[in-house]
Amino acid sequence: MVITDDVIQQAEARMAAERDHAHATNARYDRRNKRVIVRLHSGLELAIPPLLVEGLADALPDALAEIEISPSGLGLHWPQLDADLYVPALLEGKFGSKQWMARQLGAAGGRSRSQAKRNAAKANGAKGGRPRKVRE
Repeated sequence: MVITDDVIQQAEARMAAERDHAHATNARYDRRNKRVIVRLHSGLELAIPPLLVEGLADALPDALAEIEISPSGLGLHWPQLDADLYVPALLEGKFGSKQWMARQLGAAGGRSRSQAKRNAAKANGAKGGRPRKVRE
C-alpha cells in the first residue's frame, strides 16, 4: 500500500472523529480508597471499585497500579492481568463482557431479599420444595 498525503489526511480525520468520544487522559489506582481513577478529556474523573470490573476483582494492588491507556484514549489495559476496559462502555455502565455482566446481575438478583421472594419460597416449601430434575 502506498501512503500518500490523502491517505494520511483520511487517517487523521478518522482519529479526530474518534476523539469526539469520551477518552481517558490519565488512569491510576488509588490504594487508599481501593479505586481505579480515570480522568477523561473533559476533566471528569471516575472512581471505579475494581470489584465491579471483569478481570480486576481478585487483583493485587501492584497489578492494578500498572495501567496502560491506548493511543486513542478509548481503552485501558492492565498488562499483568491481561484485562481491558473500553472507556465509552464504562460510561454506559458496562464493566465487562455480556456474559460476565449477566452473571453479575443474576448473582445480585439471587441475593436480593423481599417480602414477595420470602412468600414465594414459603409457598414452594409448602408444596415440597423444588421439583427434582428428571433424567431422560
